[in-house]
Amino acid sequence: MPRLSEVIAALENLWPAEWAESWDAVGTVVGDPDQEVTRVLFAVDPVQEIVDEAVKLGADLLVTHHPLYLRGTTTVAATHFKGRVVHTLIKNDIALHVAHTNADTADPGVSDALAGALDLRVVRPLVPDPSDPHGCRGLGRVCELDHPLTVRELAARAAERLPATAQGIRVAGDPEAVVRTVAVSGGSGDSLFDHVRAAGVDAFLTADLRHHPASEAVAHSPLALLDAAHWATEWPWCELAASQLDEISDRNGWDLRVHVSKTVTDPWTAHAASTTSS
Repeated sequence: MPRLSEVIAALENLWPAEWAESWDAVGTVVGDPDQEVTRVLFAVDPVQEIVDEAVKLGADLLVTHHPLYLRGTTTVAATHFKGRVVHTLIKNDIALHVAHTNADTADPGVSDALAGALDLRVVRPLVPDPSDPHGCRGLGRVCELDHPLTVRELAARAAERLPATAQGIRVAGDPEAVVRTVAVSGGSGDSLFDHVRAAGVDAFLTADLRHHPASEAVAHSPLALLDAAHWATEWPWCELAASQLDEISDRNGWDLRVHVSKTVTDPWTAHAASTTSS
């Protein structure tokens, strides 16, 4: 069985820490480099429900997309919910490793997995990483459809292919407009509107779109917006990452058991559709 340090080295080769944004907190949060790893669980959020799942599974390593402590802390006391996560991990000899914006910009990365879930053909990064001479890494992806769909049909495909959430898919723009090219960005994407407009795509699928940026975007051009739940747009990466680690395990003869959590950790739990008042 490999040691944690060996598995982490493989993960850091996939998603080097230097690819992360300066404000981000990536890397190993908890774990003894010398401990053996036999079972790994991938998930989006390092919340108690996921940690409890890792305990039940008998995992030695939990890999999440979102950081546990993004802005640092002065305590890991179990009186706080994040402290309880740390205590549970340590008591059960489970390591925690985070790949966040370094996985967003990777090739393949979070947006590639999102595009793959929707059967979109990736053409190029939406925001290329200038440090990549091959022009493959960067934030978001510009994609093409195999055949045109209406905005309504594309939204229905997203609702069917992405994990189910209370939010579903919100649409801004003409539902009957024809879509041939799509920009996608897993997670919060309304800071990318300038790049989306410059790409000249017909639609933009992302998450966490706010009122004013979305209103300005559709007023500026015929661009259609598809707003999915943040968790749902990033969950496909867990399956991609798990398959990458499976391949590494096979190549090295590690015989790791690699799992993907299907627990929905999107914070929104219900949706009440608006009704027309008389």
